[in-house]
Amino acid sequence: MDPSSLADQLNAEREKTLERIAALAHDREGVIESCVSTGVDDEHDPEGATIAFERAQIEALLDQSRRHLSDLDRALRRLDEGAYGRCEVCGAPIAAERLAARPTALTCIACASRR
Repeated sequence: MDPSSLADQLNAEREKTLERIAALAHDREGVIESCVSTGVDDEHDPEGATIAFERAQIEALLDQSRRHLSDLDRALRRLDEGAYGRCEVCGAPIAAERLAARPTALTCIACASRR
């Protein structure tokens, strides 16, 4: 695959991830703000568990999105260095099918299955 189209694909995914992070951060702030303004007591309010769950779920999605952003940045650095598509463990090429399914893959299938 052409490195410039790979960079375009990774950068497009990066932009979507940044938008997702911004939306999730906004949602988190909304949940926090609603808790503060209503004085919710999670331990005694029947809706408290729902609010706590919602906040935990948003935090988990934020963490996942931030990790994905970091993986995309690493893939872009590897592309610039000429190391993209090579396994970090054994140095063998990573199958095109694996990279198509998971563009941020750092290892070939054989090395990934050993972990």
